[in-house]
Amino acid sequence: MIQILAFYLFAIVTIVSGILCVTARNPVHSVLWLILAFFNAAGLMVLVGAEFIAMLLVIVYVGAVAVLFLFVVMMLDIDFAELRSGFARYFPFGIALVALLAGEIIFAQSAWHEGGIQLSRAAPTPEGMSNIQALGLLIYTRYLYIFEGAGLVLLVALIGAIVLTHRKRGDVRTQKIAEQNMRRPEDAIRNTQPPVGQGVEL
Repeated sequence: MIQILAFYLFAIVTIVSGILCVTARNPVHSVLWLILAFFNAAGLMVLVGAEFIAMLLVIVYVGAVAVLFLFVVMMLDIDFAELRSGFARYFPFGIALVALLAGEIIFAQSAWHEGGIQLSRAAPTPEGMSNIQALGLLIYTRYLYIFEGAGLVLLVALIGAIVLTHRKRGDVRTQKIAEQNMRRPEDAIRNTQPPVGQGVEL
């Protein structure tokens, strides 16, 4: 019974936080709702026995959200004074959100111990093999090309983000390597014999 309650709790919070992430006007609020969605999705993965996927969601995705937050702050014009002024107003909401996440983690842990290994798994692992070993065996054998294709997609997305955020500055003198290689030594060097006690005239 506790597994069913935990599933519906995580599923409802994931859907609601995903909708609020898309509909929120403030980009900072969208990132916070996205973090909440990732945490609840990790809880769902724990319930089905995919502990490795759950840890990936928390460590990789929630950790990458910090980078996403950094990009949002860098690319958008956000009034930090206004954000600081609303800190006291949103502080109780933040405490409630932290309490909700902590409660969900405790609830998921108790639901896992309640059901143990009797929970139905969508893809049961072979005997004598852990979840991480079975996942690695599938990724690097049967789904190797799909895994490499996903890496290429991420590489293209990274290059696209760099191209979109790159800005040319007009006040910077760029290096012209072709002209430097074509220049003759006599055009670049001038021999002078200044008198003793006098400097070199430029």
